[in-house]
Amino acid sequence: MKIRTFILPFIASVALTLVACSKDEAIGASAGSGDTAPISLDQAPDALAAEARGFTVGALMSAQPVYVMFDPQCPHCARLWESSQPLLGKARFIWVPVALLNAKSAPQGAALLAASDPKAAMAEHETLLLSNQGGISASSQIPDEVKDSIQRNTGLFNRLGAESVPFIVARNLRTGQVVTQSGAMPTEALAELIGVGQ
Repeated sequence: MKIRTFILPFIASVALTLVACSKDEAIGASAGSGDTAPISLDQAPDALAAEARGFTVGALMSAQPVYVMFDPQCPHCARLWESSQPLLGKARFIWVPVALLNAKSAPQGAALLAASDPKAAMAEHETLLLSNQGGISASSQIPDEVKDSIQRNTGLFNRLGAESVPFIVARNLRTGQVVTQSGAMPTEALAELIGVGQ
């Protein structure tokens, strides 16, 4: 019985690390800028609505947005992007880039935010990332306004107490309760988390 008590939490922790990129793995992660006060999870959707900068894909008229904080260099974020595609007719996803993992994170996040068609740019980026090509090309010269946005997003990520990307924050459409999740998940699990039918 003692072995089972140890093994189950160990397996769960290993499984989480297999579906998310941890900020502990980050190389030179930025703490963000501005306010450092923690944000309670029940206030997370409102804080993200007020302070985060991202791009929207999906059902624009959906009552409740689903925020996905992602690092452009995270392959698990790319998997979640794929899992979200069948739900775009039912939910509004706001993808919020943060810079945690390496020197390419901020420039690629900036390129995605500045794209004339962020959905197409993100689709191309995630395809390249998953095929081990590193994602889209991006200039290291980031306009100050966009750089500040990514730093603010990263600061929000830290204030939420998130440990890994992707990090999802939403109000379940059926229950109205705030839900959060770290890591990629299949479409069915994502639909259940945010409260939409598949």
